[in-house]
Amino acid sequence: MASSSSSCFLRSILFSSPTNFPSRSDSLSPFFPKNLTCSSPSTPSPLLSVSSIGSGSIRRVGDSRRKLSEVRSMATTASQTGKEENKKRVEIFDTEENLAIDLAKYTADLSDKFCKERGAFTVVVSGGSLIKSLRKLVEVDSIDWSRWHFFWVDERVVPKHHEDSNYKLAYDSFLSKVPIPPGNVYAINDSLSAEAAADDYETCLKHLVKTNVLRVSDSTGFPKFDLMLLGMGPDGHVASLFPGHGLCSENKKWVASITDSPKPPSERITFTFPVINSSAHVALVVCGSGKAEPVQMALNKTGSVPAGSVSAEEELVWFLDKPASSKL
Repeated sequence: MASSSSSCFLRSILFSSPTNFPSRSDSLSPFFPKNLTCSSPSTPSPLLSVSSIGSGSIRRVGDSRRKLSEVRSMATTASQTGKEENKKRVEIFDTEENLAIDLAKYTADLSDKFCKERGAFTVVVSGGSLIKSLRKLVEVDSIDWSRWHFFWVDERVVPKHHEDSNYKLAYDSFLSKVPIPPGNVYAINDSLSAEAAADDYETCLKHLVKTNVLRVSDSTGFPKFDLMLLGMGPDGHVASLFPGHGLCSENKKWVASITDSPKPPSERITFTFPVINSSAHVALVVCGSGKAEPVQMALNKTGSVPAGSVSAEEELVWFLDKPASSKL
């Protein structure tokens, strides 16, 4: 296994000049504005519409034509009950556009908070439709991107220019449009096998813990990311943790490999549930009627979908559009 420092250094090189991508020093430079300061967090206003779900509440947000700066005035927080439930809230939006706007504001506020508190902001993303929902973030002109550290909760073990690559998806739609320092973006080493790539990524995370980029949870001993942004599949899977798969019960590894994924490509790496659930904040972003049933199962605890096992040390927020919430 490579040493911690060389592992992270290699990853920085891979991000700077991925195969078949232009370097950041030439054709992508117009996408990189100067670094900007963080925004001040806003305060939510009173409830609009609340209905019950299980033992708690959800909020429903309307008017898809609101501007980014106005979204917080539309939405309110409704707490769930119980030790774990009181860290969870559910937000429902009339349109995906409205959801994307609020998600950008939510993320920008957390960026401001952690930049001020610890001088860094550690962010984890999944692939799939989640990346599309991050598009409004590039319009926020008050984020200090230089303090961001960007990770993937899972990745397919394919070349970075491959259409199945979560790296390529994030690069094309998000990373190429914001000035996060290349050395702060941690892609997997796709030249390795799935098992070796998972070990290498975990080695990198442990190096970042030693250098105080990443915190460690006092209660679990696993890395504590500031924000984890997750999508959910139609079968209720999150990251590359699929229903009924043995990796859902992995409780020692930080990063695991999978070679029999029920969804192609078969070889992947993924964060484990202890890592996901040790995050300070988790946003689960789900859109579309095809995911309404697993949403209902996860939130009402009526089934064994992996998304129902997601939690956070400080707050878990479900961002749902109206079709995804139709069975609640």
